[in-house]
Amino acid sequence: MPELKVNFDVLSPVKFLIRSAEVYPDKVAVVYGDERYTYRQFYERVNRLASALISRGIGKGDKVAFVCPNTPPMLEAHYAVPMIGAALVSVNIRLSFPEVNYILDHSDAKAVFVDNEFGHLVSTEPGDLPKVETLVNICDLSDEKPLNGPSYSDFLATGSPEPVTIDVDDEYQVATINYTSGTTGRPKGVMYHHRGAYLNAIGEMLECNFTHDSVYLWTLPMFHCNGWCFTWGVTAMAGTHVCLRQVAAGEIFRLIETEGVSHLCAAPTVLITMANYPGARDYQMPRRMEIMTAGAPPSPTIIQTIEAMGANITHTYGLTEVYGPHSVCAWKAEWNDLPLEEKAKLKARQGVPYIIAHYMDVVDPKTMTPVPRDGATIGEIVMRGNNVMLGYYKDPEATATAFAGGWFHSGDLAVMHPDNYAQIMDRKKDIIISGGENISTVEVENVIYRHPDVLEVAVIPIPDPKWGEVPKAFVVPRDGTNPTAEDIIEFCKQNLARFKAPKAVEFGELPKTATGKIQKFKLRDREWAGRDRRVN
Repeated sequence: MPELKVNFDVLSPVKFLIRSAEVYPDKVAVVYGDERYTYRQFYERVNRLASALISRGIGKGDKVAFVCPNTPPMLEAHYAVPMIGAALVSVNIRLSFPEVNYILDHSDAKAVFVDNEFGHLVSTEPGDLPKVETLVNICDLSDEKPLNGPSYSDFLATGSPEPVTIDVDDEYQVATINYTSGTTGRPKGVMYHHRGAYLNAIGEMLECNFTHDSVYLWTLPMFHCNGWCFTWGVTAMAGTHVCLRQVAAGEIFRLIETEGVSHLCAAPTVLITMANYPGARDYQMPRRMEIMTAGAPPSPTIIQTIEAMGANITHTYGLTEVYGPHSVCAWKAEWNDLPLEEKAKLKARQGVPYIIAHYMDVVDPKTMTPVPRDGATIGEIVMRGNNVMLGYYKDPEATATAFAGGWFHSGDLAVMHPDNYAQIMDRKKDIIISGGENISTVEVENVIYRHPDVLEVAVIPIPDPKWGEVPKAFVVPRDGTNPTAEDIIEFCKQNLARFKAPKAVEFGELPKTATGKIQKFKLRDREWAGRDRRVN
């Protein structure tokens, strides 16, 4: 431990739990089904896990992986693992067997905890995971133990509830490693440090109006950017974590009623599911709810439906490399009386940096010169600050590329409005260059979302012999509707420059990640199979 100083203390998100356990020991911290843990009990369970890990020879610099949904063990790991100076590797449970085992091996995980529903994702073949010394079965749905190791409850029993000394002497020590989705090759391990996790957790609480009376429902995966740091932020405010093993609209509404949920985070697809649940349009929430969403902005119709229930939707923007959200569409009182469509357009902007983030700009990626604040000139979003990753684990070349020019390069193309609010126009790889004209797929999608028969949409470039490439729309219709390709194309021509309208429309389900993001690359790969597409 470092020498104690009167004017300095190492920032670590683990310390949030210690304070809440001291100030609110009898307050409910965690709810899961019939289980309820007070902050005193939550802290004791974390200490048991930490001391049990220490007894297995795991400590500073080691890696501990969890393959687990949003249940209490995953939440406890966010404290116990970094508490002992180790790094938590939260693995996406929607990945394939090869991807999961690549992550376990690449991260150098020394211990692996696996929920028994997902035991099939972890190899039990001798020699496949030579660095793993400890395997633990999280027996949540049954007593089945698919791996050669104890149950989680038995493992906790080997630890002590007595406080474990926090083994963090450097704020830039690695607290967690989060692997990207790997859409352009192997997943990359994004390293979070204690300082960034601490500050971003506080930033989340400030931006979503969270207090010690708030109740947070875990609709966002904890494996995704450590739940946008809400794993630590909710605890910092001594709020209540309501764990949710599987995201289903019926269960979401039940828990909103029974637990008095006040906050949740979700990809737009979760909001779509809620908005289309039977009876949703007549539902009124028992208390005002703050909903934070990121990714593609929800359609105006979805925003209207959800907010009519008694919620407020805040649109944020970020990436795994910046601990989740980095900017927010900070709302202004003078916008309250605007028409719904205008408010929806404003809410769709990616906005301004978080209070704790400060630095974000839209620049020419070659010269790093900021673009004019005209809402039209396209550049790349870049960020820097306390909530930028340390780098990619064991990948210095990718880290150097990402940090070129002293900023983190997002790969997102955007404009900057006169009021200094950024608005994403596209990913570099998604921008359509048709006959020399740039077409933003996001702009086309936003128009199609306004069609009354459209539930979801994704627009990508497809090859064209005359123009090089043109837009194609993939549409999920609303239940009970039967729009045609001609309907969609004509609607776009009435609301866009005609050359931006899609030349083709296909109806059906959209491929998505575990966090609900539409996987455009799968659609692109299918349309461009056997062809070479280059985007400058």
